[in-house]
Amino acid sequence: MTPELLSAVETPLPPGRMIRSDEGDGSVLAMWMSDGPATFELWERLFAERSRTGLWPLLLDAARPYDDKFRPWESGELFPERMSAPGSHDAAELLEGWWKDYTVVDEDTDVLSPADRLAVTAPFGRSWPGLAPALPPVDVPAAAAAEHAKAFVLRRPNVRLGLVASDSGTGALTAASWDGPLNYDNDTAKFSAVLASWEERFGAHVVTVGPSTLHLSVAAPPTTTEDALLVAAEHFAFCPDTIWQGRRPNTLAAYAEQLGHSRSWDFWWD
Repeated sequence: MTPELLSAVETPLPPGRMIRSDEGDGSVLAMWMSDGPATFELWERLFAERSRTGLWPLLLDAARPYDDKFRPWESGELFPERMSAPGSHDAAELLEGWWKDYTVVDEDTDVLSPADRLAVTAPFGRSWPGLAPALPPVDVPAAAAAEHAKAFVLRRPNVRLGLVASDSGTGALTAASWDGPLNYDNDTAKFSAVLASWEERFGAHVVTVGPSTLHLSVAAPPTTTEDALLVAAEHFAFCPDTIWQGRRPNTLAAYAEQLGHSRSWDFWWD
């Protein structure tokens, strides 16, 4: 990203600053971030300009509501040079590999019995069910993103605005080297590859990111039990804490029930 890209923005920007990589000589610009809270109206105008400006607007959330610490962005703890390219990864292969890793039963360290552990991912157990099919949209993806952004700003009025040089939210995460899933994998490009697949199949858009959270709008949610289970399996592979540390009962089936017709997907990595 270069400062010149901001000159293409017609919407007046609030006070803010360029955030540089914490690696090397600091010449790599990861993003622009507002100094203060962002309004939905500002996000909406910049989102409408994204195709012309080449800048994707992200709502940047703090670790806690009304927190004034916005790591890693404010502290410059960003390392985009370390990330691979999203296009070099296959979403289906990534999800299948993660699924196999997270469904391993280790009798020496697991607090659950083998039967209880396999019950978490029933009816699939350790067997990867494959990708969910593309689903018919119930809304225009851009409209779903705007609805999601408006609701999020109302809930978390302290969110900042970030502008990243990318034509999609999925690529913006890698360009800004967001590291929410760091404890599972430190190459954001892998997660961007999966998100690009979700954008294609489910009309999902990246709207908000926090230090360890990710919030997506969804224009084509699952509406049947079968589809919801397949999507839930992908979510488990993508972010196992969604199931392991979600609302009880912590099972794939229970999570799938929550997914039916849901227009937003939220993830949190411990």
